[in-house]
Amino acid sequence: MSEQRFGEFVLVRKEGHVAEFVLDRPKAMNAVSSEMARSIGEACAALAADREVRVTVLTSSNDRAFCVGADLKERNSFTDAELVRQRPTARGAYTGVLELPMPTVAAVHGFALGGGYELALSCDVIVADATTVVGLPEVSVGVIPGGGGTQLLPRRVGAARAAELVFTARRVEAAEAAELGLVDVLAEDARTAALELAGRIAANSPVGLRAAKKAMRLGQGLDLRAGLEVEDAAWRSVAFSGDRAEGVAAFNEKRKPEWPGE
Repeated sequence: MSEQRFGEFVLVRKEGHVAEFVLDRPKAMNAVSSEMARSIGEACAALAADREVRVTVLTSSNDRAFCVGADLKERNSFTDAELVRQRPTARGAYTGVLELPMPTVAAVHGFALGGGYELALSCDVIVADATTVVGLPEVSVGVIPGGGGTQLLPRRVGAARAAELVFTARRVEAAEAAELGLVDVLAEDARTAALELAGRIAANSPVGLRAAKKAMRLGQGLDLRAGLEVEDAAWRSVAFSGDRAEGVAAFNEKRKPEWPGE
């Protein structure tokens, strides 16, 4: 296992082909300050460039929260000009997670509120445990979900359900969150289950995984005909790859594939 720290508040552990992206500001329940947002963006840039990583799992070092969202104590000290200057840094953290090219899994324990839930929404799959509480409470403090929530939540649960959740700013506990599709998997231990899921995903072709994710992301919101064109372009990008040749050969030879990753 290798470890790399990005600033004070982000730790990335890599074991095999799985990266664990740890939100590590436990004393503040992972409230996202400007410094932490910058570190999240830097860690995402490094992971995006790492061809050895096939899956990234987003976890927390705090035993009560995944992430409670933006650091409102810091925000309270900002002038209007400082808030405007800080916006690209904050936005870079959320888009950094959203645009990671490999599959991503969020392991949610405890509170995932506001920007914390938006970090989870930016992942492909959300694994949660019984302590989980999610929500987008931004309108209760006079703003809106600004880390992708107004766009990602409707795509996940539909426009009306997302509207009810955003407009009421209510918190949703684990069982209801699973029922409504706000999280995808309920597990006894979210981190363990998320890492196990990541291991199963990582056994597959890294070329295929990245292409499948790109096709699904680019195809969202398109009509079926346009979406199938996106899929066809993604298929063409992998059809003549080393991974495809190895996958077919391994299947026919009844052995485990050794992916070249190209």
